[in-house]
Amino acid sequence: FADLCTFPLDTAKVRLQIQGEASGSVKDAASSAVNRSARYNGLVGTICTISRQEGPKALYNGLAPGLQRQMCFASIRIGLYDSVKQSYSNLLSNVGMGGSVIVRLLAGSTTGAMAVACAQPTDVVKVRMQAQKAGTKRYSGVMAAYRTIAQNEGMKGLWKGTSPNIARNAIINCCELVTYDMIKEKILATKLLSDSLPCHFLSATGAGFIATLIGSPVDVVKTRFMNSANGTYSGVFNCAMVMFKNEGFAAFYKGFTPSFTRLVTWNIVMFVTYEQLKKAVVARREQKLLPTIEIKTNTQRYM
Repeated sequence: FADLCTFPLDTAKVRLQIQGEASGSVKDAASSAVNRSARYNGLVGTICTISRQEGPKALYNGLAPGLQRQMCFASIRIGLYDSVKQSYSNLLSNVGMGGSVIVRLLAGSTTGAMAVACAQPTDVVKVRMQAQKAGTKRYSGVMAAYRTIAQNEGMKGLWKGTSPNIARNAIINCCELVTYDMIKEKILATKLLSDSLPCHFLSATGAGFIATLIGSPVDVVKTRFMNSANGTYSGVFNCAMVMFKNEGFAAFYKGFTPSFTRLVTWNIVMFVTYEQLKKAVVARREQKLLPTIEIKTNTQRYM
C-alpha cells in the first residue's frame, strides 16, 4: 500500500536521476531527442511534464515489478529485522555490546543485503520501465522485460547493479530502521510523547530525512548503472567518476526532493501501519492469556 501511494514520486526520482547521463545508456537517438525536449525541473515540474507528454498513467510505469519488489524486499527487510537484531545481541552480549547501536547497524545491513539478493531482478525491471518514455519503449510488458533482459544480457543482466544496490539498501536500512528505533526510544525515554501515532509519525519523518541525506549519492549511481547498456561503464566506480567529472558533485543529489518526499511518506505509512498491527497482535495475545492468568490467580487464592 505504501509503495502504491508513493510510486509516482519514485518515477519522478528515477527520471531526474538519469537526466544528463552519459551517452550509450539504454536509449537510442529518438530517446535522446525526447530527453532534450523533456527536461525535468524539480518534483512538481517532473510530474507535470510526464503527465502532459506521456499521460498520468506513465507515472506508474514499472508498478508491477515495483510491487513484486516490495512484497519480496519489505517482507525480508522488516520481517527479519527483530530476529536478526536479537541474534546479534545474543552473539555480542559476551563482549558487552548486546544493546549497542552496532547491533542495530549489523541487523539493518544484514537484512538489507538479504532482501536485495532476492529482489534485485524486480528492481532492475522496475528502473528500466520507469526510465523508458513514450515512443521509445523497450519493453512491451513486465514479463517481456524479464525475458528480453535475460536474452540480451544474460541472467547476470537481471542482477546488474547488485553491489551498489546492496550498499544503498544497507545505508537506507540502517538509517531507516535504526534511526526510527533510536528516535522513538529517545522520545519515549524523555517522555516527550507517548507510544502513539504522533510519536511514530515524528520518528518516521526523522528516519526518512537522514536516510535520504546519506543514501542519495549511492542511489543515483545505482539507478544510472542499472539503466545503462553493456559497455557504457566499466564498473560502478567508473559510473560514479564519469558522473562526477561530467556533472559535478550536485549530480549525486539529483532527485533529492522526490526521493525525500517518497521515503518520508513511505516511512510514515509503513511504520504507522506496522506499529498499529503490532499493537493489535499484542492486544490479541494478552486477551488469550487473560483467562489463563485469572484461573491461576483463583487457584492460588484457594491454596
